[in-house]
Amino acid sequence: MSGHQFTLELLQDASAHFPVPPPDKYYLCDAAYAHTRGFMAPYRNIRYWLGDFRRRRALTDKEKFNHAHAKLRNVIERAYGVLKARFPILKRMAPFPFVTQRNITIACFALHNFIRKEGLSDELFAQYDQPDMPLGNNRAPVGDYEEVQEHGNAADRDYMVNLRDDIAEQLMQIRE
Repeated sequence: MSGHQFTLELLQDASAHFPVPPPDKYYLCDAAYAHTRGFMAPYRNIRYWLGDFRRRRALTDKEKFNHAHAKLRNVIERAYGVLKARFPILKRMAPFPFVTQRNITIACFALHNFIRKEGLSDELFAQYDQPDMPLGNNRAPVGDYEEVQEHGNAADRDYMVNLRDDIAEQLMQIRE
C-alpha cells in the first residue's frame, strides 16, 4: 500500500471521530485531500510553495490564493513543529487506543496553549518563530491527484470551489 493510500485510509477512519467545522468555517488541507465542504485545498497545478513566490510575485488570482494558503499552512506547520518538539509522544501514539490518543493530544494542546497565552519565555516558540527555521519535508505535491477520492456530494464540492474562487477574487483586490 502506498503512503498516500495509507494516509487517505487514516483520514477516512478518523473522519468518523473528527468534527466537521460549521458551514462558514473550513480546515486548510493540502492537495492530497478532497476539496469539499469544510476542507479548503489549494488550486492544483498552480504555483504553491513560498519559495516559488520569492522569485516572482503572484500574478493571477489562483496564484494569490495559493500563496495565501501556503503562508497560512506555514503558520500551522510551525505550531505543530513546536508541539511535536515539546511533546515527542505525539509522533508515536499508534500503540494507544483512539480515546487515549485523543486525551493525550488534548492535554498537549492545553499545555501548549497555556504556555503561549501566558507569554511565558519559551525556547521552542522563539526557535520556531525564526523565519529560516526548517520545517522538515512537508512539501506535499500540489500537482494532479487522480487517486484522491471525492468526498461529500457535488453540492458540497461546488460550494467549496465557489468559495475558493470568491476568496481568490477578493485577494486580487488587495494591493501588496
